[in-house]
Amino acid sequence: MRFSVARRVMLAVTLGLGVHVAAARAQVSVSGVGYFQYGYSLKPDSGLVATTGHAGHDNNFDVSRSYVNVNAKFADGVSARITSDVDGRGLSFGGVSETQLTLRLKYAFFGWQPNAKGALTYKFGLMQTPWIDWEENLWDYRMQGTTAFDRNKLFPSSDFGAGIDGMWNYDQVNMQVGVYNGEGYSSAPGDPGKDVEGRLSVRLAKSDMAGRSGGLRATGYVQIGQSNGGGTRQRFIGNVSYKSKALTLAAEIGLGQDSVNATHPKQKQQTLSAFGVFNLPKSKAALIARVDVFDPNTDSTSAATNATGANKQTRFIGGVSYAITPNLRVLVDVDTNSLENGSTNSFDKSRSMLFFHTEIKF
Repeated sequence: MRFSVARRVMLAVTLGLGVHVAAARAQVSVSGVGYFQYGYSLKPDSGLVATTGHAGHDNNFDVSRSYVNVNAKFADGVSARITSDVDGRGLSFGGVSETQLTLRLKYAFFGWQPNAKGALTYKFGLMQTPWIDWEENLWDYRMQGTTAFDRNKLFPSSDFGAGIDGMWNYDQVNMQVGVYNGEGYSSAPGDPGKDVEGRLSVRLAKSDMAGRSGGLRATGYVQIGQSNGGGTRQRFIGNVSYKSKALTLAAEIGLGQDSVNATHPKQKQQTLSAFGVFNLPKSKAALIARVDVFDPNTDSTSAATNATGANKQTRFIGGVSYAITPNLRVLVDVDTNSLENGSTNSFDKSRSMLFFHTEIKF
């Protein structure tokens, strides 16, 4: 069969466009997770007298968090992720609560892995900071609440910046390092200063659990930056952990110091956290326990009963979870948090809770 010159040109253009479209076509996936809860205050709240006429046990249903993820993979090692985040209202105590859910952007970044089997991935945009995402993968109970460092607002879980992820020998060594604004995904940058953050995790012995947190590991984290106004913002964390299909154990210490500006005295902090998860044999149930001790000012000797900014806090979490299906998991737990001084004040009363948590994934 003979083709005219025009037909040959048309065929070549069509084939070329087809190849271009195929190369540009992305593999797109959508996933999500939602955390729903019912919380019941274990101690009467005197603040309810004004609204109910008596001191009762405050309780609420709520959506504590929900995420929708859109992930895309392109040719030549290029990828992208966009995640929306609906923040919960939190529980109401003493008749005071947030009135509505908040929709925010949690992640919006692209990555580039130059070699399909390469060790490094370069990222740019609004992305995970090095520590919290890694520790949530180790703990695996974000449904209960945030980690000790996130809960005490020591650094955010997501921030605007540029970074590099690394993985060697099937996650025997993995790391993440980056330069970030330092104010987190929910705040605008306050000054030209930037924070440098990095995490390195080394597997010392294998277990039957693979991945970036499996086995016996030693992990460290460093953050060096400036607060708005030119002060100091420093964080150092050391963690030893063991994770298998049956058992997770971890202990860590975090040290930090902050100052409002270059001439202001530095306030030192210390965070201690230990947690464990035991998956019952031949069962879909698991036992969890966690203890956090946070001292926001290790140099303070204040005995003021409500000085939460300078008063050591101790949190205990204990509960039982059950995986109804691979996509649906429930957790019943007790979550108590108290101050070193002032165990009868309103701070303590509002933080002794019984929770029913659910986690749904799709």
